[in-house]
Amino acid sequence: MMRVTVKLFAVLRERAKAGELERDFPDGVTVGEIWRRLGDEFPALAQMRDTVSCAVNYEYVTPDFKPRQGDEVAFIPPVSGGAENSERWIGTVAIGEEPIDVGALAREVSSPAAGAVVTFVGSTREENAGRRVLRLEYDAYLPMALRELRKIAAEAGHRFRIVKIAMHHRVGLVELGETSVAIAVSAAHRAQAFEACRFAIDRVKEVAPIWKKEYFEGGELWVGCQTSQPPRLRRAGGT
Repeated sequence: MMRVTVKLFAVLRERAKAGELERDFPDGVTVGEIWRRLGDEFPALAQMRDTVSCAVNYEYVTPDFKPRQGDEVAFIPPVSGGAENSERWIGTVAIGEEPIDVGALAREVSSPAAGAVVTFVGSTREENAGRRVLRLEYDAYLPMALRELRKIAAEAGHRFRIVKIAMHHRVGLVELGETSVAIAVSAAHRAQAFEACRFAIDRVKEVAPIWKKEYFEGGELWVGCQTSQPPRLRRAGGT
């Protein structure tokens, strides 16, 4: 037998009424089998069996991946985002509760080598799907989310001829009109800056384990968690 730490997030955490579990499993168990056992233990998770992704030690894996003693196994509902980096074009990559200074991000990526600076700003709007929104709350699997954001920034630099990119995502409560995510990209020409910025925000929405809970008049809802599909994996399972 081996012991692993199981992490649950957003809607999964609420349905299981637990965000972290210590469980013993037979040697050679796969993460897919662990998820099925959790579904037996927590029936409220069962209806999300086909939409949940899995990760081991902050890396997405396929369901046939076999974790080892002491590994951290995370089950991740569909996603709705600073450290040093070796790639010279990567600036600040941050996730936190503090307000985002979009101007500071834009200034950070500015350079004499750049003829264009493009920023994307996502903010809380007052209406969604016919509901009057009161506020949003963001949750994240922080270590993995930071790693995924850095990967996205690195990939943007490899795909496009940019000078620099910086990214900042909020967690916690975000009130109406406040910025929840901001990305700034500089490049020699505007086309590359626009393309890289759009690529980055689209990829954040696809793979970063960050979730959005919408509080509206009459209720609350984890947006996307019930209907979205899991991201495409970028690495295969192992043994």
